[in-house]
Formats: sequence, structure tokens, C-alpha cells
Amino acid sequence: MMESGGLKVQRRPPVRKRSLSSVHSLYTPVKKKPSGKEEMKITSESHNHADCPTEENGSDDDLFGEYDSFAEDPSLLAQMDYLEEKCKQEATNTALEHQFVTPTIPSISKHLAEDDFEDFPCSQLFYEEAKQDSGTATNHNRTNDLCNIEVGDVCTSMVSHKYPKDEKRKSLRDSLKYTLAGNAKAHTPQISRTMQIKETIIMEELDVAQKTVETSSEIDLGPFYGLPSKVADLIEQYKGIKNLYDWQHTCLTLESLRQRKNLIYSLPTSGGKTLVAEIVILQELLCRKRDVLMILPYVAIVQEKVRGLSAFGVELEFLIEEYAGSKGRFPPIKRRTKKSLYIATIEKGHSLVNSLIETERISDLGLVVVDELHMLSEGSRGAVLEMALSKVLYTSETTQIIGMSATLNNVNELQQFLKADYYTDNFRPVELKEYVKLRDSIYEVDNKEENNFTLSRVLNYKYSSNMLRMDPDHIIALVTEVIPNHSCLVFCPTKKNCENVAEMICKYLNKAYLGHREAEKKQLIEDLRNTGNGTICSVLKRTVPFGIAYHHSGLTSDERKLVEEAYSSGVLCLLTCTSTLAAGVNLPARRVILRAPYVAKDFLKRAQYKQMVGRAGRAGIDSAGESILIIQEKDKEMVRELVSKPPENCYSNLMHDCGKGFQSLLLSLIGLKIAKTAEEIYQFACYTLFSVQQKHLSKEKSLWDITKESMEYLTSKGLVYTKHCPETQQLIFEVSRLGQATYKGSIDLSYCDMLYNDLRKGLEGLVLQSYLHLLYHVTPYDMVTQCSPDWMIYFRQVKKMTQVRFIVLSSTFFQLTNTLHRKLNGITKKYYLYGR
Repeated sequence: MMESGGLKVQRRPPVRKRSLSSVHSLYTPVKKKPSGKEEMKITSESHNHADCPTEENGSDDDLFGEYDSFAEDPSLLAQMDYLEEKCKQEATNTALEHQFVTPTIPSISKHLAEDDFEDFPCSQLFYEEAKQDSGTATNHNRTNDLCNIEVGDVCTSMVSHKYPKDEKRKSLRDSLKYTLAGNAKAHTPQISRTMQIKETIIMEELDVAQKTVETSSEIDLGPFYGLPSKVADLIEQYKGIKNLYDWQHTCLTLESLRQRKNLIYSLPTSGGKTLVAEIVILQELLCRKRDVLMILPYVAIVQEKVRGLSAFGVELEFLIEEYAGSKGRFPPIKRRTKKSLYIATIEKGHSLVNSLIETERISDLGLVVVDELHMLSEGSRGAVLEMALSKVLYTSETTQIIGMSATLNNVNELQQFLKADYYTDNFRPVELKEYVKLRDSIYEVDNKEENNFTLSRVLNYKYSSNMLRMDPDHIIALVTEVIPNHSCLVFCPTKKNCENVAEMICKYLNKAYLGHREAEKKQLIEDLRNTGNGTICSVLKRTVPFGIAYHHSGLTSDERKLVEEAYSSGVLCLLTCTSTLAAGVNLPARRVILRAPYVAKDFLKRAQYKQMVGRAGRAGIDSAGESILIIQEKDKEMVRELVSKPPENCYSNLMHDCGKGFQSLLLSLIGLKIAKTAEEIYQFACYTLFSVQQKHLSKEKSLWDITKESMEYLTSKGLVYTKHCPETQQLIFEVSRLGQATYKGSIDLSYCDMLYNDLRKGLEGLVLQSYLHLLYHVTPYDMVTQCSPDWMIYFRQVKKMTQVRFIVLSSTFFQLTNTLHRKLNGITKKYYLYGR
């Protein structure tokens, strides 16, 4: 079957009726026996000639050759007469209605010796086998079955020939003569061999052309940065982007990317960095056919990216796997055809790299993309990110690493760490104006001025005394200047503050805000209620009618999705949110308000500030964006430095908290068998960012000394032990069972032995009457120090001293009982050991 121009063409050899010569060739006359009888013999050569078309079939020569008539073959007719006479002795005289069936063939085997049975045509042999398998079938049924048996084309013609009911049945000889003569007179189309060859060549060319058209989308690698042109259509369809910015085109055509070198690029927020990374990811998935890992800082951003790229995965036939929260499989499933894009948080990404190294599949990872590369300096999370990148660098030379960030300063050290090239640009699609609000005055940030601030305007909003007490920072005045016609984001220090600010704003808003897109707001409330199985958050229930909602990690994934979609479509005009939204969630606004220069209790860093204010300005919608930072008099000087100083340097955090990160890294190296000897461990340590910055991070100790001390610590904790290798005559390191459980479970090294001891005690007597004992075992150790209980509260709960005495006495009695029980067990053992 071939396809041509969308039409299916079936090529088959020309149908020809069998000639007399082909029928005659089935039967080769042999020498007569002394008895005067002749035998028929089927030669394999003549059999093949009858079944398969030969070259002469397509020529213009005489199809019959020397045989012009069946009458010239007396042996054939003689044999037919002989068979007919023998069969007439057992055949019935009953004629079949409307159909001629010869009853002679079923009795053939009865009159032939077993040695002659093999001389019959294949169709008759088939019938004999079927007859033997049928067992006790009657003679009549066997005769009727002959209607469906083909003895070449001759028997087919015989069976299909009909006679009237009252007509006398013809003999077998007459039937053969009549049928073969009819076949000889039938017109046979004459097709030359040359024409058949030409037809075959044409069909093959059409087949190749059709396959080329079908696979054109796969081999189209030119129109869009080495990708199929379909990718550009999908970007326009799902992202609304028709043309790339100039810097994006320049970045995608860099020689670094063509040669698959590692790359770091940095641009202001909302400049379009993510789109460049996504195009490079598609190049790796579709063109190079290798898996990709994309590391993002927060769960919410991972979920948003999974939703945003899912349509591309379906259309372009690659898989998207989410590694965030409780989702993710270790090791990932190995796919044969489709490639996978792993979208993961920092911690999950590190665990994924570990599992690929352990299963020797790290080379399957063609590309690692890190968003917010400056997260390397974020405490323990930065240490985990550094571990993951160091392992990829050390174990796979073919894996490309691309890092991007809006705020990078010490790029040279990062380039040395990742062995990467660097690209940067100051492009921003929408102009951003930064402001600072102090009391009623709003100052514009101007680095050209001496004090960095220039008075812009004074708020003129009538506040009642009650309203001023509830809103001393004039947030209501700031948001009402833009909503509901434009969007607004209010960043708050904590999750609880997000909810409080949203309710406070709604409390003093004009009732006219309720009528803006009222029907869509009602539908949003109904959708939120459906996702919550009939319940809805009381805060959202009160704020959504005003077009306001909060956005933080307390929302479920379904609720967050509904809120983000409603905000993007304009149903919600204001979101009160935490700093998580600033790290990449695509929810820009006309105005961004920072409730305070703090994240929780920590003062804002330059990178965090730039991320938050970078949400201001919608490309293609707003001509400008503005940010307003609300400050107090006590924070004025710190804020002045915040808005004017360059971004902070990105430093390694492997030595954060007494070197826990470095120790965890060495433990996982030995557990994954990346390094076994001290020299190999030190060699790996040279691949870290800490080795690049070691001179100014640890001036007192060298990298070798730090490595040696860390190994001694792991050995003292029972996580690692040494072993003599007889082959290399060296001491090698191996992890203990406790060490393996520690690095695979990502347990803090400071608490691994404490956790193990607590779990062993729990096995001795776990209380299941309530969840209290189970909660005790899953409570994080690092949160215990943050809890400062008032012990007087617990003391007041025990109002009477008798209760205190009762508790003390019960505890003493419990201890005495245990002691007595152990002594009795000892006496019992001695009794059975030594007898009475």
C-alpha cells in the first residue's frame, strides 16, 4: 500500500487466468508401469511455476507455447477417465440443486496407496488433511464441503459453474474440457515487463515524496532558531509574542549557545529572560533529543511553569514532569522515545541529580537551566543549589548549564565556577519609576541626587480618625489611585499580614467597586467553593466581591490557579502577596506597593527589592510602571543605601552554619561513589564555588584542611568509615547504613544521630492512643529553638499540689515497676539455666 498526494494507491500484480500450458505443467507424464497403468507426479518445479508469475507472463509471446489444446495431452484425459470410473462405484446419484459438485475427490484416497498420496495437488492434500481431522463427518457433509475447495483455478471455475435442476450431470471429463476451453478463449490483457518496471519506479518515487511531506515538521530546523516553525506559532498562540526583542535574538545567536558552552546572562526583571531559556530548552528536547532539568526557587513558580509549558509538551510531543512538594519520582522513569523536561525546586532538583548519578544516567541530562542564579547566596538553600551544580559539572562533561538572574554582581567568580560565558543587557520593555513614601510625602528615587531622593508629591486623601488609625501607611489612598481600571500588587512581610491588609482595604472601599465585573466575581467565588468541596476561605469570600484577594503559599494549587487567572484577566484588580510572587510568577501590575522594607523580620536585600519592584509595568499594556516603598523614619538611611547600592555579591554557602553544607556534600559524594579516596574527594571540592572564593571566605584554613576536618567529623559521627583496598593499596571511604539514610533522606547532619536515637526509643514503646507521640517524632529539630514557652502557664494548669504529687509519685512508681520487672526477668532466667 502506498500513498500519493493524500490518496492511497494499492499496487498488485495484474490478474491473469491460468492458461492451458500452466495447467498441463502441473501434471508430468511418467513411464508406464508393467501393469499398463500410468501415474501422475507433481514436481516441485512445476508447482512453483503454477503458483508464481514468471517473466513470460508479461511478454507478448504465445502463452500456450507448444500446447494449443488440452486434447493434445492424452495422459491427462486418461487419468481423468481412470479416476472417474473408480469414483463412480462409490459416488451417490443424488444431484445437488443449483450447483455442480464433483463427488469423486473425497474418495480418491480410498483407491490409492499411501505412497501415491503425496502426488496430489496441494489443494487436494489440504482437503484430505481436513477430512482426517474432522473424524466422523458424514459422506454428504464432506461432499458439500467441496464447494469451498479450490483445485487451482480450474476447480474454482468448476464449482462456480451451475446447471439447471433437471439437467443431466456432466462427466468429469466433459466439465474439465468445457472449463479449460473457456479459460483458453478468455481475453488476457497484455502488459509488457517494461511497463511494469516503469510503474514500480513511479510508485516508489511517489512513496518517498509522501513520506517527505509527512515528516516535514520534523526536519524543518531552520525557520526559528533551529526549531520547527511550529514553535513560533505556539509561542504566538499561548504567549501572545509575535516578535522577539533584539537582545533575545542576539542572545540566541551567541557562539556560546551554538557550541553548547555554559552561559550566564543577566537582565532587569520583566526583560524576557525566561523566553530565551525556554527556546534553548526546546532546542535540547526536539533537536538533540536529550532530557532537560529546569530549577526554579519556589513551589508556586514550578507549578506555574508546568501549567505554562504543558501545551507545548502536548503539541511538540515531549513530557513535563513536576518535582515540587510531594511530587516527583526517584529515579525518574527512563523513556525510550519521548524526552522529559524536569521542572523542579532547588531541593528536588538536587535529589534528582543524585538519583541520576546513582543509576548512571546523568549523561541523559543534556541541559540544566537555573532561574534566579543569585539564590546561590541564600543560606542552606544556596548550598544545596551549589551541590547540585558541582555534581553535574564533575560527573557529566556533555551537560550544558545555563544560569539567569536579574541581579548579579561578582560575575567573574560565577563564570569561573560554572566555566561559562556571560551576556548582559540593560533592556526593559516598560520604563520603571521607583518611589519611596515617608509619612504623606512621596519621593522619587534618583541616584543622581546627593541624598538619592527627590520630592515628587504629597498625598491628598481625606482620612477619618478611625480610618487613619486602621491605615496609618495610607495604603487605601495609594491603591484607589489605580484600581479597578489598572492592576496593583501589595507586597507584605508575612502571610497573615497579606490577609489582614486585604480585609482592611475592603472595609473602607466604596461600594461602587462591587459592581465592577460582578458576574465574573460571583463565578470566581463559586469556582473557589467547588475546589474546596463546598467551602471557601472566609477572607476570600469577603474580599473577592471587591476585586481583591491574597496570594501566598497558604492557598491550595487549585485556589492559586483560579486567583492568578482571575487577576490576569482583570476580574481581580489587586493582590496582597508575599515575596514569593516576585521570584518569577508572571503577574505584573501597573503599580507595586511594598508594605514595609522587610521579609518576615529580615531587612530587604538588594536582589529581593529589585525583584519586587520589577513586577511593575505590563509589556504591551502599560507604557510605564511604578513602585512605592513605604518606610518609617527609623529605616530611612537603610533604605537610602538599599535603593542606591549595587547588587550584593553572590557567595558560596557551603560553610554556612559551621560547614554543614560542605560536610553533607562530602557524605553524598562517598555514598554515590563519585569519590572514594581522599585525593578524589579533594579533587571534587575544587569544582565548587567555595573553592573559587576560598581565599576570602576562609583565610585561616586551606581547602585541603577543610576537607580533612570534614571527613574526620563524618567519621566521628559514624556516618563514614575507612576500608583498606587490596587492589590499590589505599584507604577508601564508604558510608555506613546511618550515613546512607542521612544523605538519601536529606537529614541535617547535626540531628541525624539524635533522630536515630529517638526513633529507636519510639520502637520500644510507641503510644498510638493519640497523635501526640507521632507528632513528637516528626517535629523538626531546628524549630525547637524558635519556641519560647511560658512555663508559668503550664504550672498554673496544675491548680492543686496534690496533682503535682500524684504526677511525681506516678512517675516514681513507674520507674520502680520497671526496675522490679527487670530483676524478676533475671531471676527467671537463672531459674531455668541452673535449675532449682
